[in-house]
Amino acid sequence: MRNPFARRGQHPEQGQHPEQGRDPEQGQGPEQGQGPDRVPGQGPDRDADQDHDPDGARRGLPGGRARRRALARSLLAVGCGALPALAFPAPGLWWWAYLALVPWLLLIRTAPGARRAALDGWLGGIGFVFAVHHWLLPSLHVFLLPLSALLGLLWLPWAWLVRSLLGGVPSALRAGTALVAVPSGWLLIELVRSWEGLGGPWGLLGASQWQVPAALRLASVGGVWLVTALVVAVNTAVALLLAAPGLRAVGVAGLAACALVAGTAAWGVGAPRVTGTVRVALVQPGVFDGADGAERRFDRAEELTRSLAGQRLDLVVWGESGVGADPAGRPDLAARLTALSREVDAPLLVNVDARRADRPGIYKSAVMVGPEGLTGERYDKMRLVPFGEYIPARGVLGWVTSFGKAADEDRRRGTEPVVMRLPATGDGSEEGARDGGSGAREPLVGPLVCFESAFPDMSRNLVRDGAGLLVVQSSTSTFQKSWAPAQHASLAALRAAETGRPVAHATLTGVSAAYGPDGRRVGPVLGTDASAVAVRELPLSDSTTGYVRWGDWPLYGALAVVGAVCAAEGAGAFRTPGAAPRARRARTARGSAGHPWH
Repeated sequence: MRNPFARRGQHPEQGQHPEQGRDPEQGQGPEQGQGPDRVPGQGPDRDADQDHDPDGARRGLPGGRARRRALARSLLAVGCGALPALAFPAPGLWWWAYLALVPWLLLIRTAPGARRAALDGWLGGIGFVFAVHHWLLPSLHVFLLPLSALLGLLWLPWAWLVRSLLGGVPSALRAGTALVAVPSGWLLIELVRSWEGLGGPWGLLGASQWQVPAALRLASVGGVWLVTALVVAVNTAVALLLAAPGLRAVGVAGLAACALVAGTAAWGVGAPRVTGTVRVALVQPGVFDGADGAERRFDRAEELTRSLAGQRLDLVVWGESGVGADPAGRPDLAARLTALSREVDAPLLVNVDARRADRPGIYKSAVMVGPEGLTGERYDKMRLVPFGEYIPARGVLGWVTSFGKAADEDRRRGTEPVVMRLPATGDGSEEGARDGGSGAREPLVGPLVCFESAFPDMSRNLVRDGAGLLVVQSSTSTFQKSWAPAQHASLAALRAAETGRPVAHATLTGVSAAYGPDGRRVGPVLGTDASAVAVRELPLSDSTTGYVRWGDWPLYGALAVVGAVCAAEGAGAFRTPGAAPRARRARTARGSAGHPWH
């Protein structure tokens, strides 16, 4: 007899076991929808994609209902991906970082197929990138959407990894592997998007812990990367507790291991040894709009600097773009800055955003000025902000300048980092030259310009070159009413903890702040509504942190872990012994499994 429900051309003998003919509207089986021949502990069903459309909707459901389900799941994925943004300043819910990924992980692990899991990863990545960078909307406008879609692709393989290890009813081996592999996969995402051409390392998950002492100590060992790994591992352990009741012991063990790592860092890693202090003044003139805004801002910075006379300072720092012309080609500006240095009896580190007098092109440069004039110590910014300071592939994307605040002309890049000596001031006495009369002050200064403070390797390299004080010159005037100023200032805490050196973060318009070599803030910040100066006495240290000594070792470890997991998956190491791949199911016209015909 011919099977009246079989598809045209399908032989009756292609039918499956009667249990596979259940109506898809009925509830899923005891192992979360995986067929009765599913082997426990074998991970997600490899053939699940055959039972679902690419969007993850069950075949056999009414078209409209399936589309609504798929759309709702897609919107949920975007929302889940955006949740971690609340852990960063300005909301600053640092504790939320340890739970923020859990909804996303649970959503991906329940994906009916690998394609749907990849889609959940991509959509969640879009939500994450957009939420963390939403403050760029005044500059990029709608272009932020395709940029988020492009960067969101980085979460595709991560989602596959999550579903592969956590999907279905994972075995103890898979669950334990997930505690290491899922954080490693996330680290590789952060590694790729830390490339300057993709926007740089803004919104690294570990950076949300900038005010947590245990996290700062952990950063001194493995940088912000190690903090990120811990945060994602905690989220993975919590997801195991909620998703797999039979494997709660693995989740508890994961949480205990994370607590042990954090506790060891907090009490086992010593704070940097203090060897002295340095007095630094941060000059923040405030917001000045209009055609003459740059000149009025310079005048205000000059006025504020004069108020520092008699305070026995070692360095006065201005924010990014505080000087609108190259003093090397403008004797009048050079004279004004030199007079200021003499008046306050301290060198000035100013920042120039202008065409260089000795070469073509616009540069952003940190320039040292002493009582005797320009010292010749100059650093040109090396890593530029995409679209803000240059247009990638301008010949193709130059149209972006027609809207928003994208750069009309590309800035030029510096070629190497520079460590500066502070020029001697006063009469060369002990108060005027703290190095014993060699003609220069200590410590050596490592300058970074704005966006560069987001890159852990740059501050590490400066310290390895001898810098004892890191200085960040910044301007976030375009984003005054957003989360950006507070987030940017918080990055200096991570750079201080990683390197064991104090960091002074000076801006034109706020937030300006200073941090000791242990990453803890010294004194209050100057907010975005302030036009003022702040003098901070910062502890100095000559200790060498683990991060300075060993560098980005957590990233190398992550590469090794993910590579090993992929190799093991390909070799079938996670399969239950004796389990064989399942044959492709036959379908009825309605899309459910066919009935047997013996």
